[in-house]
Amino acid sequence: MNDLELVRAAIAARENSYSPYSNFAVGAALLCADGTVYGGCNIENAAYSPGNCAERTAFFRAIFDGHRDFTAIAVVGGPAGEPISELCAPCGVCRQVMREFCDPATFRILMGTSPDAFVEATLEELLPYGFGPENLGR
Repeated sequence: MNDLELVRAAIAARENSYSPYSNFAVGAALLCADGTVYGGCNIENAAYSPGNCAERTAFFRAIFDGHRDFTAIAVVGGPAGEPISELCAPCGVCRQVMREFCDPATFRILMGTSPDAFVEATLEELLPYGFGPENLGR
């Protein structure tokens, strides 16, 4: 799967967003090293804190299926019902989840701004000095 296909998969995943409180719909598409792609969307809750971001939804689905080797994630978001037009970066909690499972120097984050454009960064660029398993001797 090429990068634009991954962005488009995130756009498709965004269609499943449950965001009645913020009306900000987010989609993610996580690329595993073996080529498998997992979609995720944000899922809100009336109590707010039990909600889950699109990126973590994709990671948790992949991890449940036994995947642990990831190469990239595409993330898109914006007002529900409208086409994406602005960059949507992962929140800090999602960056920390990525840090648990991904090499910060090589894991790529594609932040889609349209079906045909994205901004790319490594996890290391978005989470400098990240805390990971090696900090705990693992």
